[in-house]
Amino acid sequence: MTTVDIGRLYGVGLGPGDPELVTVKAARLVAAAPVVAFHSARHGRSIARSIAAPYLRDGQIEEALVYPVTTEEIGDYRAVIEEHYDAWAARLAAHLDAGRDVVVLCEGDPLFYGSYMHMHKRLAHTYQTEVVPGVTSIAGASAVLGRPLVERDEILTVLPGTLPADILAERLAATDSAAVMKLGRTFGTVRDALERAGRLQDAWYVERATTDRQRVAPLSTVDPADVPYFSLALLPSRVHEETASALRAAPVAVAAGEVVVVGLGPAGRDWLTPEALAAVEAADDLVGYGPYLARIPANPRQRRHASDNKVEAERAEFALALAKDGGRRVAVVSSGDPGVFAMAAAVLEVAAEPRWKDVPVRVLPGLTAAQAVASRVGAPLGHDFCVLSLSDRLKPWDVIAARLDAAAGADLVIAIYNPGSKSRTWQVEAARDLLLRHRSPDTPVVLGRDVGGPGERVRVVRLADLDPSEVDMRTLLIVGSSQTRAVERGDSGTPVVFTPRRYP
Repeated sequence: MTTVDIGRLYGVGLGPGDPELVTVKAARLVAAAPVVAFHSARHGRSIARSIAAPYLRDGQIEEALVYPVTTEEIGDYRAVIEEHYDAWAARLAAHLDAGRDVVVLCEGDPLFYGSYMHMHKRLAHTYQTEVVPGVTSIAGASAVLGRPLVERDEILTVLPGTLPADILAERLAATDSAAVMKLGRTFGTVRDALERAGRLQDAWYVERATTDRQRVAPLSTVDPADVPYFSLALLPSRVHEETASALRAAPVAVAAGEVVVVGLGPAGRDWLTPEALAAVEAADDLVGYGPYLARIPANPRQRRHASDNKVEAERAEFALALAKDGGRRVAVVSSGDPGVFAMAAAVLEVAAEPRWKDVPVRVLPGLTAAQAVASRVGAPLGHDFCVLSLSDRLKPWDVIAARLDAAAGADLVIAIYNPGSKSRTWQVEAARDLLLRHRSPDTPVVLGRDVGGPGERVRVVRLADLDPSEVDMRTLLIVGSSQTRAVERGDSGTPVVFTPRRYP
């Protein structure tokens, strides 16, 4: 004997009318259901089915649950309609007993004045049942009206328009915000109740919200003869309107510009601090060397101002002018840390001029290239160290050589920035020969190129074996002290380099 599994009943909310407001889950269930049931009037048209139409498929069984009468046509409407609810539930139960899942379509939310609830209370105790919530007509009406229902501690009251006028007036006077459902023939009573409660001028009328037939108007202007059932009255948030009016009346504050010099770290987003990221995302304008700006994802709200890496003073002045004259929030970006051979000093030097004294300037640190390279091999900067640049574009070589000699003589670990470029090809060799006057030929030297980037390359060589041809502008050198050690560990191929914190 074959056992037939019992079907599952779904009450599916379709939202207020726009098919695009149907939830993903609702759309999936509607498309998959063997049986789709929906309520309709005697003319056969169903609002619920029209909303679900884009998600229906060929071959589904459709059960139209047709209302035989309206409340205007019969005195004992409730008794008549209850008989039909019983009959409809029996029709759906037959499908469920045969193992067919049944989806009952419902405008709005199934359990918020929804027609589905009459099937639910008749069948849910017998069959497995799931209710899929939908966007309510109240939420849809509030959205198209563009006014919140409640704010702060306000209370929202939902009322059926079928209540007696005196009760409606009492409830409307006592609440902050309200939605009155089931207008249609009750509209005149609802309008009178709003007037008696002193709330008529605050009330809005919304008809068929989110559909191509929607209508929004002050309720006091609506003709009672032209109001369908699928409409409602709203009393939106009074707190919101009061605060919004105060903001509209307040004088418009002139934006206060500022310049933030931001360190992006040595490579991508993973090397960026949360503080620096927040400053970049909040900026109106981004100013910097083109390749550094390219690291930041595009945002159409922001303006980008890229320039060459040899115009730092001009870049700084441009950023300060944007902040002062345009009230712009400007982020000047640097690789690594902006205070280490980067834009912070250039911006502050220009900002020291009297004309920029009222422009706020902040500097946000970043992870330095020296720290990044050191981390790849261990801890070569574990004791005293110095940082210097081999570039003689802004200072003479004699000064560089004197400082390099002094640092080597003091037995400091030395992190060397800007060791070489296409136009500077001899400085690395000169620096190596100078260092060999003070250091053993076996002194470990770390060469780190593009650390954190796609071209990352890290090597450890002896000072005597340092080859200038392997060094370019994107390479950073770390020259160990007399105490720095390079130790082979495992089979990584790159020694671990560290400088002990104790000194003989």
